[in-house]
Amino acid sequence: MDTLDPHAVRTEIAAGTPFALADDPAPHHGGSNGSNGSNGSGNPRERLLGLVRRFPGKRLLVVGDMVADEYLVGSPASISREAPVLILAHSHEFTVPGGATNPGANARTLGAEVSLAGVIGEDAAGERLRGKLGGLGIHMDGLLSEPGRPTSTKTRILAGGTQVVQQQIVRVDRVDRSEISEACCRDMIAYLRRTIPVVDAIIISDYENGVINQPIIDAIIPLATELGKVVTVDSHGDLARFQHATAVTPNQPEAEATLGVRISDRASLERAGARLLAETQAKGVLITRGAEGMSLFERDRPPLHIPASNLTEVADPTGAGDTVAATFTLALVAGAQMAEAAVLSNIAAGLVVRRVGCATNTPEELSVAVTALVEA
Repeated sequence: MDTLDPHAVRTEIAAGTPFALADDPAPHHGGSNGSNGSNGSGNPRERLLGLVRRFPGKRLLVVGDMVADEYLVGSPASISREAPVLILAHSHEFTVPGGATNPGANARTLGAEVSLAGVIGEDAAGERLRGKLGGLGIHMDGLLSEPGRPTSTKTRILAGGTQVVQQQIVRVDRVDRSEISEACCRDMIAYLRRTIPVVDAIIISDYENGVINQPIIDAIIPLATELGKVVTVDSHGDLARFQHATAVTPNQPEAEATLGVRISDRASLERAGARLLAETQAKGVLITRGAEGMSLFERDRPPLHIPASNLTEVADPTGAGDTVAATFTLALVAGAQMAEAAVLSNIAAGLVVRRVGCATNTPEELSVAVTALVEA
């Protein structure tokens, strides 16, 4: 693995903000396992590495909009005589888990036991997606089919020769955004009620493709809260629909859309974070900001601003928010305080943006990056 720029995370560590937690008397907002996240050491690096070591075996349920991400790859051959566009010589194509399947794939690659709840069509795209999920060992009992509803598919066409980085030149979306039927919703709620008691955490991954409606939300959060489960919400839609989650993880445009404001500086960012805490009644709000890093807001604590861990080797930001949601959630279940979970997810996102398409990290890759970035 290439060496990451250590300055990005160490600037915050040097200030003592995210890691002055070993003797913190305030309760953490992690999972139901009772761990205090200290891992027996005040050493920041060892604490984070200890959290990663506890990822395997955690049980995670991801509920939301399942998407097949298709990639068609070719090399520029000539200019078309029909229109001023490139003609690509087809090289290869592949399908990877997208949408709500991506945080599931991320969590599974990090060692968690993962179950999915959503809708996949009975079509070729759905068959390919199921094949990929099955190959990862992800549980698919909660994946339903609805007559006439196709698999949501996003097709990206990449161009580039063997000597250059492949670039995305166009994307074609085939998505049915209508709400799922009452029968499908009823079956999914029954599955959720059976499954939530036996998992450690739930991620609600809402791409506004019709799966996450109010009955689904009401079936998840109250029961999960009653049972002491971690609930993370990663939604492209109105965040105020999700009340009393453990954490919400919007990117900056999603936060702006929910609040109807523009975040232009540190002051407006902190006002937005405070408002989201109040309007969602979540325990924490993690706003991801691309090249600007991410900002964590918790009740009764000052905001924590974490610079991006990788600014120099960005190939594709697709799916980085899903990586954040998965890593953040697993860290909480493993006993992290929210600041620790945010730092880990920031490092994880810095790794996946180096790769084309929705990518994942192994525990070994994440541990190597933590060792490179975080001073003992």
